[in-house]
Amino acid sequence: MQKQVDIEQEKGRSRWSILIIVLMFTFMSALDGSIVNVALPKMATALNVTTSKIQLIATSYLIVIAGTVLIFGRLGDMLGKSKMFTIGLGLFTFGSLLCGVTSSFPILILARIVQAIGAAGTMANNQGIITETFPPNERGKALGFLGTSVALGSLVGPGLGGIIVGAASWEFIFLINVPIGIIALYYALKLLPKGHEAAKGKLDSVGAILFIFTIVPLFGALDEGLNRGFTDPLILLSFVVAIISFIVFVLVEKKKENPLLQLQIFGNRLFSLSIFCAFITFVAIFCNNIILPFYLQDVMNYTPQHAGLILMVYPLILAVAAPVSGNLSDKIGSEVLTFIGLVIISIGLILMSTLNVNSTILNMMLFIAIMSVGMGLFQSPNNSLIMSTVPKDKLGIAGSVNALVRNIGMVCGIALATTLLYSMMSFKIGYRVTDYVVGRNDAFIYGMRIVYITAAVISLIGAFLTFIRLRGKKQESKKHK
Repeated sequence: MQKQVDIEQEKGRSRWSILIIVLMFTFMSALDGSIVNVALPKMATALNVTTSKIQLIATSYLIVIAGTVLIFGRLGDMLGKSKMFTIGLGLFTFGSLLCGVTSSFPILILARIVQAIGAAGTMANNQGIITETFPPNERGKALGFLGTSVALGSLVGPGLGGIIVGAASWEFIFLINVPIGIIALYYALKLLPKGHEAAKGKLDSVGAILFIFTIVPLFGALDEGLNRGFTDPLILLSFVVAIISFIVFVLVEKKKENPLLQLQIFGNRLFSLSIFCAFITFVAIFCNNIILPFYLQDVMNYTPQHAGLILMVYPLILAVAAPVSGNLSDKIGSEVLTFIGLVIISIGLILMSTLNVNSTILNMMLFIAIMSVGMGLFQSPNNSLIMSTVPKDKLGIAGSVNALVRNIGMVCGIALATTLLYSMMSFKIGYRVTDYVVGRNDAFIYGMRIVYITAAVISLIGAFLTFIRLRGKKQESKKHK
């Protein structure tokens, strides 16, 4: 009897050790989607490129993850989730090393692509590993920790990046990953579960190629459209390629026996709405994440360290708000909290739109805190909704779709924010600009205000949809009574 208890305790310790490895690397891969944001002004100067062009450092990472995450999810089902997670971990660490030792802009982009492929391998399989490792009575808690690590990784990035860039140089925002990655790789090889049940069928290579030809041209055009202009023939061609590829992708996936993306999952209205809300929230939040570092450093003349410390308010409050919202969701329901969270995010974004050259640090920190409370209330309950609306055999697909939508939201947020900012600045100044204009803080503030108001409207759309869903559910429960 005692031997059985000891075995169970050992399994429990092993489970939580596996969770720590998965959480640590999930945090790191999410962190690298946003850590570069605060370093972009310094990197633009060091690499001798414009502010609008340097955004490619951030967007290339997110675009490649979005384009490959479903492929790695399917490969994980076929070849083993632990194996694909470990390969991803190794690629990410190698890509980080390449990023940190180059001083060439094109090579840095290539290194970010290697990093992103690795990150996609880990993101696509982390939820599957947890689902396979934890029993049903502990699975929800473990997946909750995973959702929090993703959110914290995305939001710690700008603050931590500012501190690193201020204390050392921009290369260290990448090099810091290398020792952590090596340690994680060692323990991943040692502790992650080896056995797996292979999924039937082959990789849907046609679907994979079509999906890449949808994501890469679409977001490449959104990103580069600011530099070339959206009427440029190459940009228009990219949009056409993306639209045609997406239509063909949907038609092919409907007919495939083992598709890359099982479209039936979107037939669940609650799942689709929760995924859509996650998408628009990351669009809104990344509008803030990309704009705020430039406002703090270019307009307010704060050092990267000071900017980083101000930006750290967000993750610190989120770290407190997310677990509280997780406990609250058990008592009052996830849908109520997602609605409240989206409303508070919207209020925070509207308040951020009032910032100007005379704003105090106290005002900024208060407005950022309001946004982070909203995100904390929204993130964990929405993740729970997404994962609870699908059967157990679809958890891997749901996890991949969630990661995909999150990264698409980030890319759209960056593209929307930069396009709006420089379009409004150009309108205010009277000629086309794609960079911060020294001495024209008024133009930047004008553009920034439009960005924040737009982000607030996007967040309110999500709140409105959640309210309709909540009202419909209450009316349905009244009928059953």
